[in-house]
Amino acid sequence: MGWTHGPLLGFDTETTGVDPTRDRVVTVALVRRDASGTVARTWLLDPGVEIPAAATAVHGITTEHARAFGRPPREALEEVATEIAKAFATGTPVVAFNACYDLTLLEHELRRHRLPTVAERLGGPLRPVVDPLVLDREHDRYRRGKRTLGTLCEVYGVTPSEGGLHSAEVDVLATLDVLGRMVERFPALAELDVESLHEAQVVAHRRWAEDFNSWLEKRGRRGDVSPDWPV
Repeated sequence: MGWTHGPLLGFDTETTGVDPTRDRVVTVALVRRDASGTVARTWLLDPGVEIPAAATAVHGITTEHARAFGRPPREALEEVATEIAKAFATGTPVVAFNACYDLTLLEHELRRHRLPTVAERLGGPLRPVVDPLVLDREHDRYRRGKRTLGTLCEVYGVTPSEGGLHSAEVDVLATLDVLGRMVERFPALAELDVESLHEAQVVAHRRWAEDFNSWLEKRGRRGDVSPDWPV
């Protein structure tokens, strides 16, 4: 059986903002899926800073709620990093929508709290990663419109859990379901071993980033999207 049969470890965060180098983790979900089923684990953190109203409007968590019920970030981040490093070390793909954001954010948070990064724990790069956003851009590159998780749910016929997207656990489950439908639509994905799939995404993301930066520059805007993936 190939990588599509699992195990897979889905990963998502909800945060204080959109800058992965400066913003903080508020919630984390890790969802393990294999032939025996799906098991989710979630963390609520007190990020130690105010949660902006714009972020609360997305995920619904206020500063007051995080302070009252959130775990100390150093403690929670250590647990999350341990689980993710364990997955990578055993060859289990970590599945994340827009993986660059969440994995980069996690590595910066670990440094901020003087914990070993995932890369340091592994003694090498974070791999294998599977990112449905990268795969969708590559395999359905001429489709017009947005490529948010919500849009991909519509495109691939996935109905998120009751309450909708923008809680970490719901987003992870939707991401895993989208990936499953994507493999059905593009069966060549399942024929790749997971290391080849990872490398294909590195190439695909670089090509997309270079094309997008060129498009921005032709319109007089700064093209500064990083070609690096998944961190």
